[in-house]
Amino acid sequence: MCIQTEREALLQFKAALLDDYGMLSSWTTSDCCQWQGIRCSNLTAHVLMLDLHGQVNYSYAFNRFTGFASERYMRGEIHKSLMELQQLNYLNLSWNSFSNIGIPEFLGSLSNLRYLDLSDCYFGGKIPTQFGSLSHLKYLNLARNSLEGSIPRQLENLSQLQHLDLGGNSLEGNIPSQIGNLSQLQHLDLRYNSFEGSIPSQLGNLSNLQKLYLGRYNDDGALKIDDGDHWLSNLISLTHLSFHSISNLNTSHSFLHMIAKLPKLRELSLIHCSLSDHFILSLRPSKFNFSSSLSTLDLSGNTFTSSMILQWLSNVTSNLVELDLSHNLLEGSTSNHFGRVMNSLEHLDLSYNIFKAEDLKSFANIYTLHSLYMPENHLTEDLPSILYNLSSGCVRHSLQDLDLSHNQITGSLPDLSVFSSLKSLFLDENQLSGNIPEDISLPFHLEFLSIGSNSLEGGIPKSFGNACALRSLDMSDNSFSEEFPMTIHHLSGCARYSLERLYLGMNQINGTLPDLSIFSSLRKLYLDGNKLNGEIPKDIKFQTQLEELDMQSNSLTGVLTDYHFADMSKLDFFELSNNSLLVLAFSPNWVPPFQLKHIRLGSCKLGPVFPKWLETQNQFEDIDISNAGIAYMVPKWFWANLAFRE
Repeated sequence: MCIQTEREALLQFKAALLDDYGMLSSWTTSDCCQWQGIRCSNLTAHVLMLDLHGQVNYSYAFNRFTGFASERYMRGEIHKSLMELQQLNYLNLSWNSFSNIGIPEFLGSLSNLRYLDLSDCYFGGKIPTQFGSLSHLKYLNLARNSLEGSIPRQLENLSQLQHLDLGGNSLEGNIPSQIGNLSQLQHLDLRYNSFEGSIPSQLGNLSNLQKLYLGRYNDDGALKIDDGDHWLSNLISLTHLSFHSISNLNTSHSFLHMIAKLPKLRELSLIHCSLSDHFILSLRPSKFNFSSSLSTLDLSGNTFTSSMILQWLSNVTSNLVELDLSHNLLEGSTSNHFGRVMNSLEHLDLSYNIFKAEDLKSFANIYTLHSLYMPENHLTEDLPSILYNLSSGCVRHSLQDLDLSHNQITGSLPDLSVFSSLKSLFLDENQLSGNIPEDISLPFHLEFLSIGSNSLEGGIPKSFGNACALRSLDMSDNSFSEEFPMTIHHLSGCARYSLERLYLGMNQINGTLPDLSIFSSLRKLYLDGNKLNGEIPKDIKFQTQLEELDMQSNSLTGVLTDYHFADMSKLDFFELSNNSLLVLAFSPNWVPPFQLKHIRLGSCKLGPVFPKWLETQNQFEDIDISNAGIAYMVPKWFWANLAFRE
């Protein structure tokens, strides 16, 4: 049984928070040691751990952000009652929202803390100097807040600190040389702040350091290295090193030689450091080689122009698994030597360069390559020719992810089955045109296909519905014009079990809305900006698992009732605007099973009575109910809820 005074302190802490997602729903019983996020000592019953980190899970599909998969967090402030928990050694409140307030100074009085994580909490203000009193602290993470000012000198008192992450704030001034006194430090992240001056040579005293991340948000050259300093060569345990916007790195061959000699280095990032062809190519492979342990290299955002860089890399580091040369000015083909030597390379990012279609032959024989990213290049040829250049070598068997989006590729969609392992193909924002051939064959393992923002016409081939692994299909912003029931019929093969995201917005698709219940996994459906018409059937229900539904700017008619939405417990994005003949007639006391974040019902028919069901929606971020035929007075609860959301 927990100690009563500590239970009362936790309840005061709870009372200062807004718990929209029920993270503290178990905090009602008499024994606080059994509450969610609490761990007590088996001997003394004192609270030792408080772990209430939020969750904002970002959904990525093959290097692309596809939305928020889930989120759970609290809002409010951290109540000073936590000072009662003097035996607390673990405190994690990361990924919650404590907007526009400073980190509470009283946390510095929790003298037994070993672990403190307040990252991603929207804190402002300065780092409390009182944190220097946490003499037992081993882990401190304040990353990705809005902290200002300098790093307090008092942090040098944290002699047991092993992990320090202050990245992604607005900290300024010089990096304190006293950080070099934290002899137990293994992880140091100070990147994406506004530090200036020289990187202190005292960092070379951190003999246990394994991960070091330094740099600024912008490329103004305010953070520098001192040529002639040899502190980096002392960090022989370093496995991860990242420099961002250290502009005078391109004047120091000696510093790059020190990096190359780090014996355990596995990941190296030199991003936006103004590295040039001349500077790099002057490092002769006969005298310069990276450690054989190096597997990940990121040289994005520099000023490379010649594909000779690829040749140079194949001579100085042949064990790379990941290589990022995006956001440079690279062009031209490289020799076949690159493909033969780089026989461990799995991921190659060449986006935002000026490669042309014929240059792809250089990568056709990298038989280990899984991912090739080339959006925003100068690919202007027709798609069949481009894919032929790629498929001419063994990469056609290994390639899983191919991104050729945001180019000027022409032609239509050819047969893709030659890429036998392909899982994702992104061709959006090109100049593809014509009909998709009915007999087109998709790779057996294809999960993501994006051909949006082109000029494709006609309809969806039936073969798309036979792509049994297909999870996401984006055909938005084209000129597809078949009837929507036929589209659904063509997708009704085995793809109906796997399809999670279907984007068909901004086309000319017409016809009525059919029953979509055959899509047992569908979570996101976008039909906006088409020519859908007719009455929505009274007897269909939208799918239980649907999270986002967008049918705005069509000509749908009929009456939507609670019945249509009865099973939609996961819906959080609801967009029906600009269907002027569509009526939403819900029961007066209807309580929706969902909590919406985005409510957009402008120019539908909601009135004349103000819709009472909106009172149940307390998590929305934006709402549009304009021109909805509401004649009655807007109730006070709506204005109160709106002010609260602000």
